[in-house]
Amino acid sequence: MPLMRNKQEAQTPIDMRHWHVLYTRHQHEKPVARILSSKGHEVFLPLYAVTHRWQDRTKRLCLPLFPCYVFIRGGMDSQLQVTSTPGVFTIVGWAGHPATVPDGQIERIRQMVESTFRVEPYPYLTSGDRVRIRSGTLQGLEGILVRKKNLIKLIISLEMLGRSVAVEIDISCLERLGPAPVPVPVVSIQPSTGI
Repeated sequence: MPLMRNKQEAQTPIDMRHWHVLYTRHQHEKPVARILSSKGHEVFLPLYAVTHRWQDRTKRLCLPLFPCYVFIRGGMDSQLQVTSTPGVFTIVGWAGHPATVPDGQIERIRQMVESTFRVEPYPYLTSGDRVRIRSGTLQGLEGILVRKKNLIKLIISLEMLGRSVAVEIDISCLERLGPAPVPVPVVSIQPSTGI
């Protein structure tokens, strides 16, 4: 859904125009964005195109890039109006304050969805995550994800030998299994000398 602007935007101080995130009911992102836009709020709902196949037909759909989330600029002076919108659960925040999303991140997302490149959601992977290779000659191999400069590597450890092996891998071939296991410290107990 394109960015929707309103006439109040020019009257609002720039420091009050931060982007915030709304958490919505499942599959209510489009109606929430439409309703808030009609109430005069500036909203951004990034969509991506996907083809779904059923037994009897194939259909091209536009789905939210971030399921259950809608971005809204400003609007925190009328939080009740925003949160009472049908389909909105809450405003994402910490310690009772709405979280803000930097303009640069919203702009990068907008550039991605407006480009000719294929965009799709992807699980959030961080260094240290336990992952499995989904495709290719190493399919099924499990290990720990490590980033070193611009390289992404999968680390396979042989606990019995106390050794590891790293292989450079394309992150799009990985699926997250969970966080890396926390190593259990080995405690050696020294017998007392009785002194």
